[in-house]
Amino acid sequence: MTYRLPALSALRAFESAARHLSFKNAAAELCVTPAAVSQQIKSLESYLGVALFRRLPRALELTVQGAAMVPKVSEAFACLVAAVEATRPADEGLLTVHAPPSLALRWLVPRLSRFAAAHPEVALRLASDVGNIDGVGSGPVGPAADLRDAGSEVAIRFGEGHYAGFSCELILAPDYVLVCSPELLARIGPLCSPVDIGDQVLIHDESIPDAEKRPNWQEWFRLAGVPGKVDAGGPRFSSAALVLEAALDGQGMALTLRPLVEADVASGRLVMPFDTSLPSRYAYYLVIPEAIAARPAVQAFRGWLLREVGVTMSAAAVKSPGDIIAP
Repeated sequence: MTYRLPALSALRAFESAARHLSFKNAAAELCVTPAAVSQQIKSLESYLGVALFRRLPRALELTVQGAAMVPKVSEAFACLVAAVEATRPADEGLLTVHAPPSLALRWLVPRLSRFAAAHPEVALRLASDVGNIDGVGSGPVGPAADLRDAGSEVAIRFGEGHYAGFSCELILAPDYVLVCSPELLARIGPLCSPVDIGDQVLIHDESIPDAEKRPNWQEWFRLAGVPGKVDAGGPRFSSAALVLEAALDGQGMALTLRPLVEADVASGRLVMPFDTSLPSRYAYYLVIPEAIAARPAVQAFRGWLLREVGVTMSAAAVKSPGDIIAP
């Protein structure tokens, strides 16, 4: 196909001048003189047969035709830049992983030394982003990154797994378990049955914006065989990490995601009085931009993550079969 276009240098001068509304600033950006920019604009206006700017004594304004032309010209140059830069070899050793704060702090950080030992060629950066919970952010944080950027970005997202334009893989489908501090348990005495929990302070996790998808105490009591309506009072927190801190501090009973508290339960910092668990409506997904899915650093992290999940689930004594997707 033959394209009938004016000189790209003239279009480039127009795009810059329109963005700055200044021939002087456009000239500085393009490393030419203001007179050269002005000449390029005149050449483009002559080609099109319309005026693109109104030259006022102390200002520069776009005409109707100029304003209509700006978005498409800017988009075209952005596409050209992306096409050129995408062909350059990326720095395959850089990898940024975005994750919800609670998972990043309680599950990922304690394991990252193993990733570093297994993949010393990858420089990994962990970003704690509350936006990687469905309903909090507009979409996966990080994976929407410009392909012109060096390195790669992926996300572990807590949600329902519907992310158009991204490779999405189920990592963990955790359940909520009841935990409290051993000090609290010592104060209130032994809990003989789940009925005894109803008299205690219940901590509420509101980190999921949609109330219908949050862990629900009433549902937990129903699963535990406790009839009737339970008092929904107690402190409320907008972060799962804060819920855990409140539980560790002995402020009440908490429903928390099992993978986030396994280490604390194993060390004795938290206890699980009962085995009843509550299925989570959200799960953890590895979300990767399709354009970078084959990069070595991305594949290295994916493989390592799936192995770590396998170890976690094996240590859980096969309580939740099918919670992981094998690599």
